[in-house]
Amino acid sequence: MAEPDSRCRRDPTPSYSGRPEQALIELDETLLYLCDRFQRVAVTNSNGWEQRWHPLREEWVIIAAHRQERPWHGERLGGSASSQSPVPEYAADCYLCPGNSRVSGARNDDYRGVYVFDNDHPCVGQDAPRELDTTVGIYRNRPASGIARVLCYSSKHNLTLAELELREIEDLLMAWRDQYIDLGSHPDVKHVLIFENKGEIVGVSNPHPHCQIYATNFVFKTIETEARVSRRHHDETGRVLFQDIIRAELEDGRRIIYENSSAIAFMPYFARYAYECYVAPRATHANLSELSRNEIQDLAAALKQMTVRYDNLWQMPFPYVMTLHHAPFDGEDHSSLHFHIEFHPPLRKPNLLKYLAGPEIGGGNFLSDTLPEAKAEELRNLPNLHYKHCKGAL
Repeated sequence: MAEPDSRCRRDPTPSYSGRPEQALIELDETLLYLCDRFQRVAVTNSNGWEQRWHPLREEWVIIAAHRQERPWHGERLGGSASSQSPVPEYAADCYLCPGNSRVSGARNDDYRGVYVFDNDHPCVGQDAPRELDTTVGIYRNRPASGIARVLCYSSKHNLTLAELELREIEDLLMAWRDQYIDLGSHPDVKHVLIFENKGEIVGVSNPHPHCQIYATNFVFKTIETEARVSRRHHDETGRVLFQDIIRAELEDGRRIIYENSSAIAFMPYFARYAYECYVAPRATHANLSELSRNEIQDLAAALKQMTVRYDNLWQMPFPYVMTLHHAPFDGEDHSSLHFHIEFHPPLRKPNLLKYLAGPEIGGGNFLSDTLPEAKAEELRNLPNLHYKHCKGAL
């Protein structure tokens, strides 16, 4: 039997070779490391009930990790990863597969790799009405115009972002960059929102790997707030806010998932969702177009590592909402805004959603049932080779 790929192993135990006294030294150092690690976890677990400040959103996140194992008699998601039907490489009824017809009657090209087209059911459009009804009292309205597009990652219906080759992820980043530049050049566009909704539980019934792009005549609220607080932080301190976040994460170290020479993936101290993570270049750039070729390659590697670990967590296509955070086209100075990619996964257990309820919807503050340090360790200890290629080695 062939030796399993080492990338499929979870935290392999160290082996000792050479002189006996050297082995004792190495063993002693390992024990010290494990003791330190245990102490860190023990200290962390005793502090799982607190508020943590989210500097990018300017709000408090309530950490109540002791609630994660509370009895649950409510709804659970049906099925398991092992019971899921295989997804074909091509689906005749998929409106995203090559050569197929879409709802509008248009037919997709027989494409390979990335493919972009205008959304057949756009939430904003260039023909949106300009003349609106007159409002009364304190109410206001304004036009909602723009351009909506769909971007397919691959011609293969059965892949996820995590299963793309590294070169394909680099091509995807370049496609995102090109769409950002192209759509941002339109005079009425103030913001280009690029996002992927992945999984049926976030409302996506089509598994074909794709994202959406909304180029709008307004700036979406989260980015508007992030840009404002980043600019104010820089004016007050002379420092980039996201750089301060990266510096704090590196100093702490417990929530780092992956890093290389110019990119980093981590779970933020103030994570709201159980497995919320950020992927970012180390250097500050307001948008993707400012990254060098080497930075694109490193960012692709970090994105690959992050998404593979997500899929490996429960050996299933891991659902999430992924958004690109980059500078708007609103005429403001965004030199202090740090481009990054955020993942917001809705699951806190394999079949259990994080429900938004009273605290989040009614109170306006997010309540997290998990501890970021513990969840980051789960992800960090997973293999870096996708489970579909591990052939039972997990």
